[in-house]
Amino acid sequence: MSDDFGFWDVMVSIFWFTILLAWISLLVHILADIFRDDSLSGGKKALWTIFIVLIPWLGALVYNISRGDSMNQRNRDAAMARMAIYDSQRSPSTQVSEELRGLAELRDSGVLSPAEYDQAKAKVLS
Repeated sequence: MSDDFGFWDVMVSIFWFTILLAWISLLVHILADIFRDDSLSGGKKALWTIFIVLIPWLGALVYNISRGDSMNQRNRDAAMARMAIYDSQRSPSTQVSEELRGLAELRDSGVLSPAEYDQAKAKVLS
C-alpha cells in the first residue's frame, strides 16, 4: 500500500467536493424557495423544511418533482422583477443625456450663455 496521494486521488477528491457543493447549493435553493413561496402556509413550510432536513435526498427529490415547475416560475418572476427595477433605475440616465444634449444645442446656437449652460447643467446632473 502506498502512502502518497496521487494525481487521480486528487481528481476524485475534487469531483466529490464539487458534488458536495452542488448538493449544498440545491438544498439552499430549495429552502429559499420554500420560504419565498407566498402560496404555502406556515405549517406547510415547516413540514417541507423538516422533510428536507430529516431526509434530505428523498425530500429534495420529492420537492423537485412536486413543486419544481412552480419553483422555476417563482425564480423567473423574481428575475423579471429585478430586471424591471434595473430598467427603472437605468432609464432616467438616458433622459439626463438627452437633456444635456438639448442644453448643448441651445448653448451652441447662442440661446444660452456659457454661464446659463453651466447652471442648467448642474441642475440636470443633481
